[in-house]
Amino acid sequence: MTDTVANTTEYMEFLLMGYPDEHVLQTLCATVFFLIYLGALVGNFLIITITTIDQHLQSPMYFFLKNLSLIDICYISVTVPKSIMNSVTNTHSISFLGCVLQVFCVIFLAGTEFALLLVMSYDRYAAICFPLHYEAIMNKDACVQMVAAAWFSGCIYGSVHAIGTFSVHFCGSNVVYQFFCDIPSLLRLACFGDQILEYVFIITSCCFAFACFILMVILYVHIFSIILRIPSIKGRFKIFSTCIPHLTVVTLFLSSGFVAYLGSTAKSSSSLNLFMSMFYSLLHPSLNPVIYSFRNSDVKVALHNIFVQKMTTRL
Repeated sequence: MTDTVANTTEYMEFLLMGYPDEHVLQTLCATVFFLIYLGALVGNFLIITITTIDQHLQSPMYFFLKNLSLIDICYISVTVPKSIMNSVTNTHSISFLGCVLQVFCVIFLAGTEFALLLVMSYDRYAAICFPLHYEAIMNKDACVQMVAAAWFSGCIYGSVHAIGTFSVHFCGSNVVYQFFCDIPSLLRLACFGDQILEYVFIITSCCFAFACFILMVILYVHIFSIILRIPSIKGRFKIFSTCIPHLTVVTLFLSSGFVAYLGSTAKSSSSLNLFMSMFYSLLHPSLNPVIYSFRNSDVKVALHNIFVQKMTTRL
């Protein structure tokens, strides 16, 4: 026990070794990370801007979309800037406190996004299944309360996992084979038997997340049953098209989480491990604004109006 405590006090920092060893590949990865990060910031800030200033985009769906974009900006900003800075300065270290904050923020934001996607499913359910009562069901106070509940649940989720992860004693190396601090990589550094508490939290969280997923499926079963009753094929497609962006984002988010657990089996730095990490940490924050922009005519019109107005002002 004394040795374990001693090892714990020696962990003042961790070494993030997620990048390839070759300097050229490190530079290439950092460049790709920077371009994706820049694209994610621009895309999500545009969504936030147009859903704030455009009077035609003030419905509950766009209020939720604004929060989704804010989550994605925060999510990608927690890990990517630090990894790019480490590559540029040729350092790999992150402080113990910095690692704790990364774990908390990543899980907090991922949990909030999942809860918000569930809320957005309910919004589509209310809009399609109860169109006459939609404004009463999804009133301003209800929307604010649901978004607040999503952020609060994500905060609880992140706190629980951060406490569970860093309640362990770390033994041996402090090298994390990842470009940011994630739970699977950190648990591999824990002393044997110390991971039980966090594994309990993970299993409990997975059960709760699965229950939320089943609820989401039930909502969409009701939605599809209503859509199939519409006699016009054009009418069916028009209603279904309002669900396509959300379904795409949900699929992307859940597949990213699945890839995250597949990637957790890798025990050393590799190109495959880096690719899988990029998939679940970079892909959905950068693609979400693209999905909602290309599949939503109102968003495209709002973007067009903004750029036309700017060009007219300059002229």
